[in-house]
Amino acid sequence: MTLIPNLPIDTEKAIRDRRLFFRRSGLSLGSVALGSLLQQSMEAANNPLSARSGHFPARAKSVIYLHMIGAPSQLDLFDPKPDLVKHHNEVCPESFLEGRRFAFIGGELRLAGSQSTFAKHGQSGHSISSKLPFLSKVADDLCFVHSLHTEEINHAPAQIFLHTGFGRGGRPSFGSWVSYGLGSENQDLPAYVVLQSGPASGAGSSTYSSGFLPSVHQGIPFRSEGDSVLYLSNPKDHPAESRRRVLDAVGSLNQVHLADVGDPEIATRINQYEMAYRMQSSVPELMKIDDETTDTLELYGAKPGKASFANNCLLARRLVERGVRIVELYDSDWDHHGNIDKRLSAKCLDVDQAAAALITDLKQRGLLDDTLVIWGSEFGRTPLAQGSDGTGKKTEIGRDHHKDAFTVWLAGGGIQGGVSYGSTDEFGFSVTENPVHVHDLNATVLHLLGLDHERLTFKYQGREFRLTDVSGHVMTDWFA
Repeated sequence: MTLIPNLPIDTEKAIRDRRLFFRRSGLSLGSVALGSLLQQSMEAANNPLSARSGHFPARAKSVIYLHMIGAPSQLDLFDPKPDLVKHHNEVCPESFLEGRRFAFIGGELRLAGSQSTFAKHGQSGHSISSKLPFLSKVADDLCFVHSLHTEEINHAPAQIFLHTGFGRGGRPSFGSWVSYGLGSENQDLPAYVVLQSGPASGAGSSTYSSGFLPSVHQGIPFRSEGDSVLYLSNPKDHPAESRRRVLDAVGSLNQVHLADVGDPEIATRINQYEMAYRMQSSVPELMKIDDETTDTLELYGAKPGKASFANNCLLARRLVERGVRIVELYDSDWDHHGNIDKRLSAKCLDVDQAAAALITDLKQRGLLDDTLVIWGSEFGRTPLAQGSDGTGKKTEIGRDHHKDAFTVWLAGGGIQGGVSYGSTDEFGFSVTENPVHVHDLNATVLHLLGLDHERLTFKYQGREFRLTDVSGHVMTDWFA
């Protein structure tokens, strides 16, 4: 007999249905299995963020996702192509262009070799650009996937596809699915926290939306300057005691309404009011990075009171240290259609030291083994020149969007460091070995967290939905 999957349940009706299932099966209501199922169901009904076990033992307890909005060039950072440099500014052979589409470029297309210099690092021999000197020092902790591909050619749809498995808004994000499946180990902080650096851009909140899942599972943006969370502070001349009395009164009314109609959004509202009250104490303490040692601040390049990717990396460590499941860092301005060498170098200065420090710090504290770190973007950049005047001036060119082959790296959380997986052709147009679809990446990350991507589902409008749609394979070759 197959038991009902041990997943979050949001309504009393579902609890009654489980009782009926076991009665009809002839099982005792006092059985351990039923008691565990009902306990988790009732806990989830009362608190949708209560911690829950997955489908099988997890290798990772939390995820820090470093998302570079706009798509950094894999050809200039992680996937060197000597042949592309050799044939720089030559007209691209038609054989590489057949059946391929690009976002903006057209006409006579010329190859664009990288101006980056590369060297092999660590025992793994990963090739990493000189633009990333700090990351090079932790090369043996990283698993590079050079064969990722996606289905969307423009930024917002591709960002939504990466996060939700679908190229248009309305579906739950990766972090929301994890929150729905596992809950939180810290009831004083959200399960899913979003940190942003750089100007707002891309698909925005669609990438951390809860979609049709209960809204308690959406990502909560934190800010590293000003009010950490908007509207969290009490109004002027409104003391905490008064706030508590208001919440108690509103909570009582909401409990009556919940018992009457069983709407999971009411449970979300109750939970979020209480969470906000507790966060008034927990968040200010969390955001005080000035209580870190001078050595730690210097390791990250973090400066208290300043909004930066470095500060956000340090905050991400502090969040997972406190039991937050998913922390996603968005860093913008990686969309380099022109002057790529100069602009890419500037962006690498923003993130290189802090990303490497995050790996080092987690490892020193014994947190890397159960914290999965992911660095990537919605797609890569084309091997073709964009913005060139035909004279071969490399300093002026950029690269267009490229969905057919790009690179991500992962570290910790059950991932084997020093691995280089997949490869592309001599110019970087196409995957030639071990292709990895976005659904495969998401299936693998869920697996590391103890979740079966085929069983983590939610019924909406008569259909069972999941993050990986109807595909996805777990990439066990990456595992330690």
